[in-house]
Amino acid sequence: MRIVVAGFLVVVSIALFVSLQCTAKATAQASVAASPYLIERVANNDWLLIDVRSPEEFADGHIPGAVNMPHENINDYLSELEGHKNKPIIIYCRSGRRAKLAMKVLEELDFSEVMHLEGDMLGWSAAGMTIDRM
Repeated sequence: MRIVVAGFLVVVSIALFVSLQCTAKATAQASVAASPYLIERVANNDWLLIDVRSPEEFADGHIPGAVNMPHENINDYLSELEGHKNKPIIIYCRSGRRAKLAMKVLEELDFSEVMHLEGDMLGWSAAGMTIDRM
């Protein structure tokens, strides 16, 4: 009887461990550095670059190839984002707070490769990278 109980506990433990491994989400958020390589990947449609600042901030200056999807309305863009569910998405704002809020929403909706632009727009500008203005 002890052998049956011990065997049962081992099987249940293994099943629980495998189940937790399959459903666990990574807590560390990946980031991408400001570089010409980023612009190249966006221009080639390999990566989607999302600026989650307000439309006014976006018009004042944004990274070439970025699309504007304000963080408070990110859910309104889900149909447009659906085709990128398993592709790299890089998100930025002015300093990071709004980008992290938008990233959390997308990660909870199982977007698999959501990354943060290191330094956001402030870092991009400080690095002397190209800025498009409207």
